[in-house]
Amino acid sequence: MSKTEFKYKQIIVVRTDLTMGKGKLAAQVGHAAVSSAEEARKRKPKWWQAWLREGQCKVAVKVKDLNALLELEREALLMKLPHSLITDRGLTQLPPATITCLGIGPAPAVQIDKITGDLHLL
Repeated sequence: MSKTEFKYKQIIVVRTDLTMGKGKLAAQVGHAAVSSAEEARKRKPKWWQAWLREGQCKVAVKVKDLNALLELEREALLMKLPHSLITDRGLTQLPPATITCLGIGPAPAVQIDKITGDLHLL
């Protein structure tokens, strides 16, 4: 299946201004993927099921800082897209309550692309 065949996808947006090791980054992205998918399962079950059938397309992108991440969250909220903002507990590499990333979707790709289509891959 080519990239253009996916009608549904999930985007994980990561802040690049934080210093995280590879394992920490992977864990934060995992939290965003699972939490956002669970929001979609509850709020938009048809989108979630279609995304599962298609192969669970996920794309990791980056933003420069917290303000950019929060702006995307606001846009996702306005568009009524399932999403989840991830806040670290601060047990290892980051201070407590550090917002690390944002999961958006799964949702129709055309809708997600309206707010994330210009972002660069992580």
